[in-house]
Amino acid sequence: MELADRMKKIPPYLFVELDRLKAEKQKQGVDVIDLGVGDPDLPTPEPIIETAKKALENPANHKYPSNRGLLSFRKACADYMKRRFGLNFSPETEITALIGSKEGIAHFPLAFVNPGDVVLCPEPAYPVYHLGAILCDAEPYYLPLKWENDFFPELSKIPAEVLQKAKILWLNYPNNPTGAVATKGFFKEVVEFAKKNDIIVAHDAAYVELYFNENEPPLSIFEIDGAKDVAIEFHSLSKTFCMTGWRIAFAVGKEELISALAKVKSNIDSGAFNAVQEAGAYALNNLEELVPPLRKVFKERRDFMIKALKELGYEFLEPEATFYLWVKTPNGLSSQEFCKKVIEECGIVVTPGNGFGPSGEGYFRIALTVDVSRLKEAVDRLATLKF
Repeated sequence: MELADRMKKIPPYLFVELDRLKAEKQKQGVDVIDLGVGDPDLPTPEPIIETAKKALENPANHKYPSNRGLLSFRKACADYMKRRFGLNFSPETEITALIGSKEGIAHFPLAFVNPGDVVLCPEPAYPVYHLGAILCDAEPYYLPLKWENDFFPELSKIPAEVLQKAKILWLNYPNNPTGAVATKGFFKEVVEFAKKNDIIVAHDAAYVELYFNENEPPLSIFEIDGAKDVAIEFHSLSKTFCMTGWRIAFAVGKEELISALAKVKSNIDSGAFNAVQEAGAYALNNLEELVPPLRKVFKERRDFMIKALKELGYEFLEPEATFYLWVKTPNGLSSQEFCKKVIEECGIVVTPGNGFGPSGEGYFRIALTVDVSRLKEAVDRLATLKF
């Protein structure tokens, strides 16, 4: 039996390998501190759980969901976009529910990309952007995100012959793994670029609520005039409400883009479980009460690690959002060399930067998904490293 050519182009999923390394150390009896996968350790807020429990008891929720999701969930999404960003979207035509944003991101290219087309993918980045292109038999064209450019892609450097075949530009701000936050000027440049070149902008806004500067919350791309003509935006409840296992998210944008994604999904999946959608609607409707305490915890962890890593001599830009630190490897070590050394000598899992793309070489990512006492133990172990 031979795999399809597209499958041969897919490398092992980054976090599968991390899980393997972690399991090996645990079998050896090592107390592993996992700062690798971005899976929040905080529990889902209790009111969301209680809402889900009640929804589970309703027999109407035991049937197939509607294709685009419960209207009550989509109305909650629209209300959130209005409260948070001052934007108006129709819950009937401009929003669709997703089984987690990863699912929607992977499926979206199927609606617009043909074999041989180009998908513009930032790197380092969440691997699903370029994997979705590969599974469409399209060609990913990689846009390096570099320290010296504030981790923004240089759109002006994309060759004309690439632009002629490009269908989608993926973006992700606040950014995983770098922690960069988009400026209004950058988003304006993106919208102008997309209109000029007839390219769809697909913006992954999964971390838009995990910010630390209360005076400058991150933007939606739709806050830029004209963005609605060219963009779709993916919002996830996973990190915002510590609901990663619940698999609930939504896409919002131009009706043509949302309808196309919904059509793909109607032929591939049967929608998000209604009980989870009801819990998601409650979460979005009560975001202003539920999320600040979670943000406070992640800020405390971020502030601790920034101070501790600086004292150990590590170099990085302080993130204004996400629960990640994107750190340069010390002493000229490669990403893989450093991360292997850290797990073998310290029993700590961190993510090698090159796993997110070639431009991630020379970096590693720390996920702030353990409490401060555990982070302190990790720092104490890092302090013993010899180079």
